[in-house]
Amino acid sequence: MNTPSAEPVIRCEGIWKIFGKRADEAMRSVREHGLSKEEVRDRFDCVVGVRDASFDVARGEIFCIMGLSGSGKSTLIRHINRLIEPTAGKIMIEGRDVNALSNADLRQMRAEKIGMVFQSMALMPHRNVLQNVAFSQEVRGFDKAERRRSALRAIEAVDLKGWEAKYPDELSGGMQQRVGLARAIAADPAILLMDEPFSALDPLIRRQLQDQFMALSAEMHKTTLFITHDLDEAIRIGHRIAIMKDGELVQIGTPEDIVTAPADAYVADFVAGISKLGLVTAAKIMEPVAAWEQREGPAATASWSQARPEALLNELVDLSIASPDPIAVMQDGKAIGIVTKTALLRGVRGDLAPAAA
Repeated sequence: MNTPSAEPVIRCEGIWKIFGKRADEAMRSVREHGLSKEEVRDRFDCVVGVRDASFDVARGEIFCIMGLSGSGKSTLIRHINRLIEPTAGKIMIEGRDVNALSNADLRQMRAEKIGMVFQSMALMPHRNVLQNVAFSQEVRGFDKAERRRSALRAIEAVDLKGWEAKYPDELSGGMQQRVGLARAIAADPAILLMDEPFSALDPLIRRQLQDQFMALSAEMHKTTLFITHDLDEAIRIGHRIAIMKDGELVQIGTPEDIVTAPADAYVADFVAGISKLGLVTAAKIMEPVAAWEQREGPAATASWSQARPEALLNELVDLSIASPDPIAVMQDGKAIGIVTKTALLRGVRGDLAPAAA
């Protein structure tokens, strides 16, 4: 599995969650005999919610966990701030073992380090926008002036300035989600846990909130664990994506990795309808430059259109339309590969094995 090189803010190591009265017994049997999810259910009347999940999340990264309903993604995210205790495994937050924290230390970590945004915002109907956003700091004992300053900054960050005195029933669904996001970031937590936060919204509002969230995350350097059942959403906002099935993480990678090199038939089915134009790079489809230079001469690429290795298919298509020649992929002033029209068409189609030069 791919993991970020920087020291992780979140690290999960071998997380298991088995629900049922005989969970510990089932866990021992799984370790000794490698029981499947069905065998655990049949022998112990227990349900495997998460199965041996391991991953890291780097500082500032948006890490998306994607899967169908019942795949275990929401169960997994609730382990991060110990809303759920794991049956086995370890969760580390900035080097601290979450499961080893005392109740007081856990409350402090939740209050100071972690902001939560869920599909249902659970806004308090008797409190206006300002009061809802300030509530998390109120329970931490911040004075009224500081609560107001922090809440107003967060409200402005999510484009709700001027709506401070409105109540939840006066807001649209998208605006209520903005209030929830503002509440989560008001205390400036290092980590955001977001569980299907935009899934109930209309497509246009959903896209607008995705844009706003990505901009806020980049500006505020938030480390985010983002749960979604929508692959398009995961691809659009995630630096990396984990695909989950039956409690297991079956593949972790960048959006390009997931789309261009699915780990199995299950992932391949997920990505089958995804457009490659905004994901696949020149580096994925380029052919070796040496064979072209041997055949056409070293100067052959000099008059061709040029692209960076990270140039996307969209850009390559435009370059290809403008010229009958192949495209030279350049790095540090030197051609490192060639993109032919045939390779480009294959890339658009999803066949990423480069043609023989």
